[in-house]
Amino acid sequence: MRAALVAASLWFSAIQLGSMDAPVKPKQHVVYVAEAQTVAAGKRAVLELRFHVEEGFHVNSHTPKSELLIGTDLELGASAGVKVAAMEYPAGKLYVLSADPAEKLDVYTDDFTVKAPVTASAGEHELKGRLTYQACDHAACYPPRTLAVDVLFTAK
Repeated sequence: MRAALVAASLWFSAIQLGSMDAPVKPKQHVVYVAEAQTVAAGKRAVLELRFHVEEGFHVNSHTPKSELLIGTDLELGASAGVKVAAMEYPAGKLYVLSADPAEKLDVYTDDFTVKAPVTASAGEHELKGRLTYQACDHAACYPPRTLAVDVLFTAK
């Protein structure tokens, strides 16, 4: 009887914590910082998409120094009335591994901005996309992640 009560208690606790309802989501180490933006209608303009990397982590730049590393990549889908050109990525920062000072990485830390050149007709627009990245800390790199990006802007 006691074992059945303990099992029921554990089951109820798991449901309260949500572990029985949904799988645990992997932790994202990058956040998209959405900001309202206005561009000139009918002319080439640049949307600035800001991202923040969690303290203690870095992500490989768009052009990592090794083919074995996964570079940061932003894909935005076009929508009616909007043409999107190739993304413009910032230069990475040099990062030296403490375990191997000879190995230098090209990374983004803290905040970084990807520029999205667009030409849009007048009105409110929404672009949906995704940022693919690989986050690492001083000890390890983690599996690649994909972050949904929803860009809202106005063309006047």
